[in-house]
Amino acid sequence: MSPPDEAADGARAPDAAREADRALVAAARHSGGRTAAVLGCALAAAAAALAEPAVLGHTLDLLLRRDPAGPAWTLLCAAVIAAEVALDAAAARLTGDVDGRTTARLRRLGLARLLRTAPHHAARHAPGETAARLTAHATEAGKVPAAAAHAVTALLPPLGAVVALLLIDLWTALAFLVGVPLLVLLLRTFSRDTLTSVARYQQVQLATAGRLVEALAGARTIAAAGTAERERDRILAQLPELGTEGRRMWQVFGGTTARSAALMPILLYAVLAVGGIRLSAGAIGVGELLAASRYAALAAGVGAVTAGLAAVARGRAAARRTAALLTLPVLGHGREELPAGGPGTLELRGVRVVRDGSTVLHDISLVIPGGSTVAVVGRSGAGKTQFAAVAGRLADPDAGRVLLDGVPLPEVGAEALRREVGYAFDRPALLGDTVGEAIGFGSGPAPGRDAVRAAARAAGADGFVRRLPHGYDTPLADAPLSGGEFQRLGLARAFCHAGRLLVLDDATSSLDTVTAREVERALAREVRPGTRIVVAHRLSSAARADLVVWLEDGRVRATGPHGVLWRHEPAYRAVFAADGEPGAGAEPAAESGSGPVAEPAAEPVAAPEDASASRGGREAAR
Repeated sequence: MSPPDEAADGARAPDAAREADRALVAAARHSGGRTAAVLGCALAAAAAALAEPAVLGHTLDLLLRRDPAGPAWTLLCAAVIAAEVALDAAAARLTGDVDGRTTARLRRLGLARLLRTAPHHAARHAPGETAARLTAHATEAGKVPAAAAHAVTALLPPLGAVVALLLIDLWTALAFLVGVPLLVLLLRTFSRDTLTSVARYQQVQLATAGRLVEALAGARTIAAAGTAERERDRILAQLPELGTEGRRMWQVFGGTTARSAALMPILLYAVLAVGGIRLSAGAIGVGELLAASRYAALAAGVGAVTAGLAAVARGRAAARRTAALLTLPVLGHGREELPAGGPGTLELRGVRVVRDGSTVLHDISLVIPGGSTVAVVGRSGAGKTQFAAVAGRLADPDAGRVLLDGVPLPEVGAEALRREVGYAFDRPALLGDTVGEAIGFGSGPAPGRDAVRAAARAAGADGFVRRLPHGYDTPLADAPLSGGEFQRLGLARAFCHAGRLLVLDDATSSLDTVTAREVERALAREVRPGTRIVVAHRLSSAARADLVVWLEDGRVRATGPHGVLWRHEPAYRAVFAADGEPGAGAEPAAESGSGPVAEPAAEPVAAPEDASASRGGREAAR
């Protein structure tokens, strides 16, 4: 992970820690009954373990005295031991159940938040990191509720054993209590050091996973560039650090275990020595000495406590990684419906968008008439994609409002919004088992086969889909698709669910010129009428639009028909020349469109920022 990312993680650490603890508590409540059952079985097993030495000692005394009650107490010993084994087995079985349910709950919470946030917020986390947070780290975090229950019950045998030692013989108990402060110090140091080392290990692990996924996504580029060795070194660059942190983590655990292994026998032998002296003095009996030695072993059982604390520490550290997804802001929705039969009038009022501390859209005020086709043009970095994102509410502006047919987009219900506002992208992600399902993928009822084929025809995809082995029923994994074919399927999906507003974010960039023009004609004639926002790099897309919104450095430099801007704005022509269309001036003026221009907004429509803007451009902007 790069230093800026580490600084950002550090700044968000307190929030992530609190969110992690809240998520763990919520997940524990989700499996509250089973967690309580784990706690109950573990407590009962601990109670049986505490009862066992006393019962064994008393039984031994009875048998040595040939007391008639000896056989009955022998059976009681067997029952206590059997109960302890059965309860331990039940606790282990329930622990697996609780771990699974808690892990599933954390994954659902993280995935739900990831899917409900704006895409630019989700993009904060690399795909590899996100996968690790939802898989390995969620699994580790899911163990916390049951581990905490076991850690609590693990304290009962040592504490109860100390009390039992005091009841059996004060001097024997004091021999053990001398070493208790060392045990407490040992556990405290272990808990602190474990949390630190595990957190750092997981952080490095996430960074490595992120680089691995990046490399897998770019495997063809790496192969073509011949940089496989260099990429391998980049992915594994932090492997030594990962090894160092892993060794440190196990050194903490191993050091604690080693010190415990040295301390425990000393305490046990001290108890046996004092107990033997007390036995020879007649202060305690043989059975009591046996019970004292067993209780000393239980009281020295710091290993179980250490293991429980280690599991809780690892789980909490992992929960903080998973909880980073839970702190993503939710893109909430209201409950308003859009006016029935609305034309799709889109209005932006003082819209400002900030990304990473930089303003990428500056106070844009604009009205796009319903039913018009608007081309958004500008050089790379002008803010076109951000404009498209806020226009259909893939993201909210940091200031200002966006209204569709007079209704602010945040107030529109999620189902209504996605039913009436659609998107097509330059690199679509196809979801579904078959090609037909990928085209029909969307909110609301699944479209019929005829609607899917009509959308594919409009997008110029029907021909190559029919040539696939099973046509529209061909599994996506078995469909050899080019970049342009992928893009046409994405367009078909958007056309299949076209509402009153359709945003095409560079969605024809991989199509040849002839196919792109055929798609544009089909969009005008065969797809449900509505407002179109086209992020355009092709001159033909701008020429066929009713209105052009020309962005420069996040500001509206001018708006108006393509023909007007083309004739009067050399800088406008230069935008297309920069995109590789220097001969665009031959484009027929008749295709430039003379449709409606921007209507007055509640605030004045953004005027051109450049003083060289033409009079025609300024009039169109007004």
